[in-house]
Amino acid sequence: MPAEILPAALQYWMPQAPNDRLAVSFALMAVALWSTVATAFKISLQYLDVPQLLLVATVTATVCLYGVLVSRGMGALPWRQPGQVWQRALGLGLLTPLAYYLILFQAYALLPAQVAQTLNYTWAIALMLLSVPFLGHRLRARDLLAAGICYAGAALICLGGSSITGDLSRTGIALALGSTLIWAGYWIGKTRDPLDPVLSLFLSFLCACPFVAGAWWWLSGRTVFSWPGIAGGIYVGLFEMGITFVLWLMALRLASSPARVSTLIYVAPFLSLWFIHIALGEAIARTTLMGLGLIISGLLLQQQGRSGHPVLPRHSPPPGGRRSGHPVLGFGVPRRSPRPVGRRDPDGGRAP
Repeated sequence: MPAEILPAALQYWMPQAPNDRLAVSFALMAVALWSTVATAFKISLQYLDVPQLLLVATVTATVCLYGVLVSRGMGALPWRQPGQVWQRALGLGLLTPLAYYLILFQAYALLPAQVAQTLNYTWAIALMLLSVPFLGHRLRARDLLAAGICYAGAALICLGGSSITGDLSRTGIALALGSTLIWAGYWIGKTRDPLDPVLSLFLSFLCACPFVAGAWWWLSGRTVFSWPGIAGGIYVGLFEMGITFVLWLMALRLASSPARVSTLIYVAPFLSLWFIHIALGEAIARTTLMGLGLIISGLLLQQQGRSGHPVLPRHSPPPGGRRSGHPVLGFGVPRRSPRPVGRRDPDGGRAP
């Protein structure tokens, strides 16, 4: 690990010259952590039910994100936001973490980890398709071809799933694919969010906390939490929902071009399959690898010819403010030009 990582992390929100070496280091750390979360879901669900896991993870992520804000001198900023900001945060929080993770965790409870995590990677295609009615975007012939390739990969995974644990749960498949629609809806809801990305995520999680607790109370019946389950939930909250998002933002701000780090995210699903095999003992089916290959190929095809780059992976919500490039997959390219003192950085940060 480069010796400059800690100073760069501490000075992340200050203007810095591009440093691709550090950017790649942060991106690889984010990818490595995100690659473990599918395994963490399955292990945690051995000790907790879905609402319990969601409660522990959401509270952990909320505390973690507020800690990031405090470290940046923004600890008082959430409490100064106007009512309309809190209303938007509530709406987004009901989508993510509440609805999205309830559905996603249930999909993991019903499906082998390799199937659930691979199907979930079709979220970018769901986002592209939903952007037509909700954002007025037009689809190219290449987009439709990419969607067909991705969903062919998903179908191949489902058809071949019987070689893993017998017949796959149709409910689990529906939930895994349905979660992509909710996550895509969350991104669409974020397209006009002017807030700092970490602040916006914190407000959404904070607003969702009472509803997550209510879901636990209603669905779990105040069941007992086990210590191994709590540890798993804390891990999920930190490395699926919280600090890894900040690591990815560091990578983007330090990179001379988003393309230098954005393509690294495609290592994550394959690395995740390795963790699933080693930690969970799942035999990775040939159809899973073939289907994942089709999904990644479709995503890469869909991105060709865009004026922007896909700089955020599935696990991180899009930053607020103005976007450059294609409004579906070209979000949030950080700008480095100096700004007058006290003005809001349109990508979400605060100008020094």
